[in-house]
Amino acid sequence: MHSPHDPYVRVRGAREHNLKGVDVDIPRDVVAVFTGVSGSGKSSLAFGTVYAEAQRRYFESVAPYARRLIHQVGAPKVGEITGLPPAVSLQQRRSTPTSRSSVGTVTNLSNSLRMLFSRAGDYPPGAARLDSDAFSPNTAAGACPECHGLGQVHRTTEELLVPDPSLSIREGAIAAWPGAWQGKNLRDILDALDYDVDLPWRELPAGQREWILFTDEQPVVTVHPVREAQRIQRPYQGTYMSARRYVMKTFSDSKSPTLRAKAERFLSSAPCPACGGSRLRPEALAVTFAGRTIADLAALPLAALAQTLEGATGTARVLTEDLTSRIAPVLELGLGYLSLDRATPTLSAGELQRLRLATQLVSGLFGVVYVLDEPSAGLHPADTEALLTVLQRLKAAGNSVFVVEHQLEVMRAADWLVDVGPRAGEHGGRVLHSGPVAELAGVEESATARFLFDRSPGTARQVRAPRGELSVGPVTRHNLREVTARFPLGVFTAVTGVSGSGKSTLIGEITEELPGVERLVAVDQKPIGRTPRSNLATYTGLFDVVRKVFAATDEARERGYGVGRFSFNVSGGRCETCQGEGFVSVELLFLPSTYAPCPDCGGARYNPDTLEVTYRGRNIAQVLDLTVEAAADFFADTPAIARSLGTLLDVGLGYLRLGQPATELSGGEAQRIKLASELQRGRRGSTLYLLDEPTTGLHPADVEVLMRQLHGLVDAGHTVIVVEHDMSVVAGADWVIDLGPGGGDAGGRIVAAGPPAEVARASGSATAPYLRGVLDGR
Repeated sequence: MHSPHDPYVRVRGAREHNLKGVDVDIPRDVVAVFTGVSGSGKSSLAFGTVYAEAQRRYFESVAPYARRLIHQVGAPKVGEITGLPPAVSLQQRRSTPTSRSSVGTVTNLSNSLRMLFSRAGDYPPGAARLDSDAFSPNTAAGACPECHGLGQVHRTTEELLVPDPSLSIREGAIAAWPGAWQGKNLRDILDALDYDVDLPWRELPAGQREWILFTDEQPVVTVHPVREAQRIQRPYQGTYMSARRYVMKTFSDSKSPTLRAKAERFLSSAPCPACGGSRLRPEALAVTFAGRTIADLAALPLAALAQTLEGATGTARVLTEDLTSRIAPVLELGLGYLSLDRATPTLSAGELQRLRLATQLVSGLFGVVYVLDEPSAGLHPADTEALLTVLQRLKAAGNSVFVVEHQLEVMRAADWLVDVGPRAGEHGGRVLHSGPVAELAGVEESATARFLFDRSPGTARQVRAPRGELSVGPVTRHNLREVTARFPLGVFTAVTGVSGSGKSTLIGEITEELPGVERLVAVDQKPIGRTPRSNLATYTGLFDVVRKVFAATDEARERGYGVGRFSFNVSGGRCETCQGEGFVSVELLFLPSTYAPCPDCGGARYNPDTLEVTYRGRNIAQVLDLTVEAAADFFADTPAIARSLGTLLDVGLGYLRLGQPATELSGGEAQRIKLASELQRGRRGSTLYLLDEPTTGLHPADVEVLMRQLHGLVDAGHTVIVVEHDMSVVAGADWVIDLGPGGGDAGGRIVAAGPPAEVARASGSATAPYLRGVLDGR
């Protein structure tokens, strides 16, 4: 029995995911970093075991009614954990943010600012005091009645709906109309209403053009379709819908991203004429503080907002001091360039996590374990130093900080290191080292040790000669002002700069329309699917071939099973109890509904008859359970499958299971799956590959593997452009474009451009000293 004052969190027999009965002791009141290659099991230990158990214990103390309202992780597979305080988790996985979610709502700073205006604002003579709700665009009391608090109105014009007025309606003048039968139906209805559908659009009378495009009427007429040979077409009742009505309805109601995107092409967004884009009612905008409205202050970068609030007196002083003390940790984390009204969907995962971290600093909790998921993701080395200060402050306040991390600087600054490995998936799941950082040097099996203690200079690579260049700009967007950039073609280019300097905005301007771009492939970190039905095998097209292999077995032929029998998305072969999901939702009277493996198929997703068909001794469910690495051996002699699996191995994803649901994948894994899908296609002509921080969430050993692939693409005649913070990647590039010097208004300029050795000597660049450090081996 451990004493209640045992200073360690002691984990015994952890078996979550690939952990092999792990026993490990981690001291409390330290910054402990969990490391290991991608897929080694470090997140399973930190989040899946330690955090999940802390949360489970907390739930047991909560009233059953309240438990229904909170999302539960579920009990981890572990023998026992002792010495575990309450835990707070800050993960990268973002909830689904809406356009109403902003920096102000995530940090709760908006509440404080609204209170300031409500209690200490300057009101017009005779105006009644407003409640703080009246200053929020997200409440009925505060939202502008015209745009419902969104700040934008969507409109369309004749020019957008009919781009080529020389065409007739029959020739497709109304580009916004739907295709196929639906568009033909609308044309036939107009014909039945006596409109001339064969006259060029510009020759139709203005009144007719106006009605066809913008009417809100929906007349019903009898349509007599033009008779076609071999088809009997009877008259039918058709309802007319104007082009504007169709576009608006599709944009607001359609669940299809493709249809929504098409509708958006025919809309122009403009600031709401009633509130000028401020999203608020006139009454709220009539109140000022320091001569500005709440919308003016919410649009200021936080660094400027803090300065504006200084020097207040009286009642206002108490409220402004509270606000500035809450803004301080956000500035400390290098996010002073963000404004309160900046929408959450426009933030990177790293920015979002650091905002949550800043909020925790203010909360003043102590005695808890903070479990952080790669807080340095998307951080420039200059910003990582500020992050380390914040982690130390959380520790100094009496907390334990457990960090899952790949960044070497964060590892070096830790008090304790837990290294999991040695490799990924079934070749990992063991703790190789748990102790002070320096002692890892003696662990031969560790992939981390090789990089952590290697201080040799970066090997200077022969810089490739470009075969041309791509000119982008002048760009004026976000914080970029008239910026023109030149990207050399046929080489590897890294775009660098501190967070918020304008990197993603700049590469977002590279499109297929630019002269010099033959084919563009942008590989981002968006999820490959939003439901567990989408997985690695279905996304890459691999599963189609696997199903054909099963359908071609003698057993399947005898039973008359086709390819569809082996899909878990359609009835026939799937288990109908769980409809091919593999799990069922269990409703509990007072508790939250929970998921349990399906009682009939046990999570296999298929019915017993389908599972009787085997290929080389495995059924379809067992094949989906194989890792990419194991499947590569299993299907070595099936070329179509082997090629697909080979590219997944090449980008370092050998540890993922074929049936791994899309919802379990990190942004970095999703990006590498997209890259692998692209690599397995026969490459046509020369392609420009655009990647936004491809090394996010990657261990230095995996970065090496990925870089081999990307440099291989360049050697094959393609162009690769990456936005990157990892200086080892930047040092190996042919060309570097560095933006800055700071973030937000302090950035948005090209500070330096040239080969890495040249940029490393640039003055006024935040990147140069760190790049020089890698090149010199410091």
